Amino acid sequence: MAKAIFQRNQKVWVESVGVWASVEKIVPIWARGFDEPVRVTYDVGLGREFLAHELKPEQDSGAEAVGDGAPPWRLLRARNKWQTEDDSGHHPYPGTYPVVVTDAADWGGWRVPGAEYDRDPHKIEFQARLITCAPRMLALGRALVKLVDESAGDAPPELQRIAEEFAKLDRHFREAPSANPVPARAKVA
Repeated sequence: MAKAIFQRNQKVWVESVGVWASVEKIVPIWARGFDEPVRVTYDVGLGREFLAHELKPEQDSGAEAVGDGAPPWRLLRARNKWQTEDDSGHHPYPGTYPVVVTDAADWGGWRVPGAEYDRDPHKIEFQARLITCAPRMLALGRALVKLVDESAGDAPPELQRIAEEFAKLDRHFREAPSANPVPARAKVA
C-alpha cells in the first residue's frame, strides 16, 4: 500500500519541469477492496499530478541542530579586545561582550562586531539571550502545536490560531534557503 512521502506545503524540486514548487494537495488513489490507497500523487500547481519519484525534497535545513540530543546553546562572555574596562563602563558587563555558542566544542555560533556592540550594548545583550533561548522556545511551540492537534478541535479558538501561526513559523524554520538567493534591491527615494 502507498504512503504519502511529502507533506502539504512542503517545498519540492520537480525534476521533469526543473522548478521548485510547494505541494498543494496530496491525492490518494483508491482501489476497490483495499483499505489503504494503492498510489499517492501530489498536486504542486503545475497543471498535472506528480508521483513521488518525480519530486525531490529540499535539502536538510539544519533543523536537527536544535533537536533532541543536540548540545544546548550557551551564552559565554568573551574579553573585549578593542576597549578597556574604563572605556566600556556604560556596558552591562564592562570589558566583555556576549558570544552565543551552538556547538558542544564551545565554538560556532553567533558573535557581534565590536562597533555594533558599543553602539547599543543592551540591545545586543537581549539578542544574545533571545538566541540562547531559541531552541527551548521552539520546543515549547512544537509542544503547543502537538497539544492542540491532539485536542481534536476542543482547544479554545485563540489557542488554535496561535498553534496555526507557530506551525507556519516552524515550516519556515525547516525550509532550507535556496542555493542562489536573489539579492533584494533597495528602493531609491
